[in-house]
Amino acid sequence: MLLFQDLVEEAQIGDALPEEKTLSIIDLIIDGGAGSIIIISVLFVMLFVALYIYFERIFAIKAASKIDKNFMNQIRDHVSNGKLEAAKLLCAQTDSPVARLTEKGISRIGKPLEDINKAIENAGTLEVYKLEKNVSILATVAGAAPMIGFLGTVIGMILAFHEMASSGGQAEMGSLASGIYTAMTTTVAGLIVGIIAYIGYNHLVNRTDKVVHSMEANAVDFLDLLNEPL
Repeated sequence: MLLFQDLVEEAQIGDALPEEKTLSIIDLIIDGGAGSIIIISVLFVMLFVALYIYFERIFAIKAASKIDKNFMNQIRDHVSNGKLEAAKLLCAQTDSPVARLTEKGISRIGKPLEDINKAIENAGTLEVYKLEKNVSILATVAGAAPMIGFLGTVIGMILAFHEMASSGGQAEMGSLASGIYTAMTTTVAGLIVGIIAYIGYNHLVNRTDKVVHSMEANAVDFLDLLNEPL
């Protein structure tokens, strides 16, 4: 009999314990109302754009950085032997910024060295512009995403306090807290998107700088080649 009473008391105590609430990302977004859904959707689109630009640019930069180590040696041999058309053909077959700069310089052979240098610099500026295409969008996303997320949080806080004011200060703390932590999800989402875009932007800048340094080094080698005595 005592054992049965103990079991009943334990069951009553178990029923009295508060249920543990679990956080679901989907529930947090939906419970935040239309404003939270719109802002999260905007941040999701920004994340998709940032990832697309990052991977598109990283593949383009990787392709631009590939060049045969013997490329400049072959160019040196062709130019030294007066085979300019063969040198141009080699540049055309090598699809890279370095090859295009070299081809621009070869096409100016016979003109003053200063003109050749200027032509290479102009071509280099165009190649750098191609490498940095749309990269600035990542910087914009990195700066704007956290601010958009914070905007969603501010809107959520305003709505939560408006509900408390409308109820004459008698709003349930549970529902108020729920509204506040739901509003905070937009800030978290904005920070996540901003951090991803910021890391991607800096990585692309570093990879681009390496390609630019390679272009400059090969341009110097080509100009040195033109200065060598025949």
